[in-house]
Amino acid sequence: MKNREMLDTGAEHLKRAGIEEYVQDAWLLFSWVKHVDRTWYYLHMEEEAAETDREAYFSLIGKRCLRIPLQYITGSQAFMGLDFAVTPAVLIPRQDTEILVEACLKRLKAGSRVLDMCTGSGCILISLLYYGEKCTGTGADISADALSVARKNAQRNSVTAEFTESNLFEKIHGSFDMIVSNPPYIATEEIEGLMPEVRDYEPRLALDGTADGLYFYREIVRQSGSCLEEDGWLCLEIGCDQAEAVCSLMELEGFRETEVIQDLSGLDRVVVGKNRRK
Repeated sequence: MKNREMLDTGAEHLKRAGIEEYVQDAWLLFSWVKHVDRTWYYLHMEEEAAETDREAYFSLIGKRCLRIPLQYITGSQAFMGLDFAVTPAVLIPRQDTEILVEACLKRLKAGSRVLDMCTGSGCILISLLYYGEKCTGTGADISADALSVARKNAQRNSVTAEFTESNLFEKIHGSFDMIVSNPPYIATEEIEGLMPEVRDYEPRLALDGTADGLYFYREIVRQSGSCLEEDGWLCLEIGCDQAEAVCSLMELEGFRETEVIQDLSGLDRVVVGKNRRK
């Protein structure tokens, strides 16, 4: 089987399995197995593919046909220009979340101390510490497995951060200049309607925002004031229909200068607010 035939066959398998981006995913798995780029492919597409490469490739194609997310197959995902390890213990970093990081960077002062609540892979905190000026930070998560991935990612990106296993603020001490979070925010009854890659493979613990999707916002907003410095920022990623509710929660707790920030599709994606005077 030639390289071209190998790639085309992989794409056809994915198409039959209902993978929407079957051409792109077939190529990404091909390039990952063979460690090649498009230039190499066009120069060698008519050459015979090595048997070991064929076996490895079609093994991965089989996993993708089961709707296992591509990032869990390859074990990595790019985010904010950095490379992050991902496993089924953590949500896959998404481009939408870069909107949250960019909003934080605009408000992050040199030397700030940052708390990333529900840190997961650590992609938010690590990006802020990587691009921020002399900032320090803590990532908190209830999942020990997620924190293991986050620690690996900090090391991978040459960032020093503290990671704490904590049920929200239970084991968080000290004060912070910024608290950021992308918490679980999908209403429980909506989870079954998600695409199989998310519903069946990403951690339910990081998706389920309980009955109305707002449980974690209530708790984070209520508890954050006690460890957020005066004029410190609380920055939250939200579902596209949650801006009004989350802004109300923040304003009821005394946060001011609340602002809703939209993503590249024009959907509400981030809410930020300043801590009330202590």
